[in-house]
Order: sequence, then C-alpha cells, then structure tokens
Amino acid sequence: MTEDQLLGPRAHGDPCGSAVLKAVAEDFQVDEVLDIPLSGEGEHLWLWVEKRNLNTEEAARRIARAAGVPLKMISYAGLKDRQALTRQWFSLHLPGKADPELAAAEDGSLAILKRTRHQRKLQRGAHSANGFRLRLTELRGDHALLDARLQRIKEQGVPNYFGLQRFGYDGGNLHGARDFAAKGELPAQRNLRSRLLSAGRSYLFNRVLAERVGDGSWQRARVGDLLAFTDSRSFFLAGETECSDPRLAILDLHPSGPLWGAGGSPANDDVQALEDAVAATEPGIANWLAQAGMKHERRILRLPIGGLSWHYPGPDILQLEFVLPTGCFATAMVREVVNLAGQTDI
Repeated sequence: MTEDQLLGPRAHGDPCGSAVLKAVAEDFQVDEVLDIPLSGEGEHLWLWVEKRNLNTEEAARRIARAAGVPLKMISYAGLKDRQALTRQWFSLHLPGKADPELAAAEDGSLAILKRTRHQRKLQRGAHSANGFRLRLTELRGDHALLDARLQRIKEQGVPNYFGLQRFGYDGGNLHGARDFAAKGELPAQRNLRSRLLSAGRSYLFNRVLAERVGDGSWQRARVGDLLAFTDSRSFFLAGETECSDPRLAILDLHPSGPLWGAGGSPANDDVQALEDAVAATEPGIANWLAQAGMKHERRILRLPIGGLSWHYPGPDILQLEFVLPTGCFATAMVREVVNLAGQTDI
C-alpha cells in the first residue's frame, strides 16, 4: 500500500524538496521526557538507557538476561524505533534484591547512563513527551521556502497521522488485521494481537483525519466535535461557543478523531455522521475492534510541534529539534516539509 493510502493528504501543500533521514542512527535521536520524581529508594531499579540500532523489546530482553530475572519483571514506558539513537527509561522489579551487575547487557548498541531506585515500576505511557533531534541529509530544496514552511508548521501544527511504521512493511499489519477480521478471530499471540488491533484502529483514524484535511477542518472545531487538550485523554463536546474557544488558536485545544471501539462515534451532528461513514467503509475492521472489547477513545487531529527550531549545518543538511506528545509520529511533521527518499516512517 502507498503512503497516501495509509496516511492521507498533506495539509500545507507540496513538499519543499527532498532529503534522506536516518542515513545513520545519529540522524534520528529521541529522548523520552519523564516528569516523575524518582525517590532513590524502593524495590524497583530504574535505568536510563541509550540504544543505537536496537528496538525497545530487544533491549528489555538483554537487560532481563543480564539481571537474571524473567522478562515480565522489566517495564518501559513506550516503544522506540530501532533505526535510531534513543534514550529511554526501563525499570526492574527486584524485591529484596541488590542491584544486579548489568555489564553483560552493554555493548556498542546499549549503554546504561544512569540508575536509581523507586517505589513503583515504570508504567506504559508514563512519559509525558518525546524530544527529537533529526538530521536530514542530501537535502534538495530552497532554504527560503523551507524556512517559510517550517515557520507555518510552528504556528499551525500538522495533521496528527499515525505513521507508516504502525502499519508494517507494505501495510502488512493492516492486511493482517483485515484477514483476522474476516475470520472473526483474534491472534493467539499477545504482541501480534496488540499490533494488528492497533493497526486497524490507526487506519480508521487516519481515514477520518484525511477527510478533515481534505475539507480544511482538521485544525478548527465544528459543532459536534469532541475537543481535547494536547496532553489530556479527556474530551468534551463542542457547541457554538466552544468552536470559538481562544485556546484553539494557540494550539492548546484541538478537535479529535476516533480510536474505534464498541458502539458508534460519540461525536454529534455532522462529525458523528462523517466518523460513522468512514467506519462503514471498513465494516469488518470496525466490528472486529468492537468484538475484541476495544473501548472507543479519542486522539487529537492536530499535532502541535513544541519548541520547533531548525538550522542548516551544511548547504545540504537540515537539522530539526522539537518535542511531541507521546504516541505521535515525528515524520508526520517531516512529510509536510520534504519527501523522504527511500525512508520508512517512525
């Protein structure tokens, strides 16, 4: 499947050029932002880990082996891309045990930068954001046009599409979701089940967002919308008054789209009709998600790019730095600036 089939139209016009991302791991750096004060004592050992060309699950397995504990004793807040240089937290549950020797887990692809104790384990989704430093190489594009595009994105945000990685190589996760939906079954393997359910939900969300980008309403509230703040999972219904809330203009409040589950869309009026119509184009996936016990949730349609800054270390290099809420994809922003030659999404 093509990128446009899995994501949707760009909001800010044609790309301003082309570039390569992740020629080396250091070109894509991610730092987990965790706003939890760690006490320094307790039965959980927290590790600040730097990974290079190593995915989160493999890092967890290596730490578990080195510590001599079952993998289920290792926790992390979120998955980070393999083809990148990333720094994130892990925790080990070690009741009544001293800190283990972890040197066997470390090599050129994994380094433990910091360790401390805490009373509780690290929960999934506990981090508040991710900080990115991206280096685009082999850049082809006029710097003045690129600067204007980036300034517009800084002021207006971008559509909050789920990226290509969510759908697997050539949309394989989505194909798998459709196959299981057609059989009315769920994968027995937990990780596969989670991945395919997520792909199905993400695809329906992207289709709704594509419709909103197409009619220009992805960044403005409509009566019947469910509005949400950038860092909140709660939402409230928009009437005429809410549609002119000044917090919409400063990218603090946003319209949201469906993460599909049981029942129809909880939005109202034309927004509900649009979301139900999109789900009706994929009845197998929509019904499968509901039968799997997924609860209807929401995700903001507009992605604000926090602290966006950029410079050109060389005439054919663009370096970007910014912060995104958890669960959002960095190249949702990058694809609004340039085409990425031969690259996959994160």
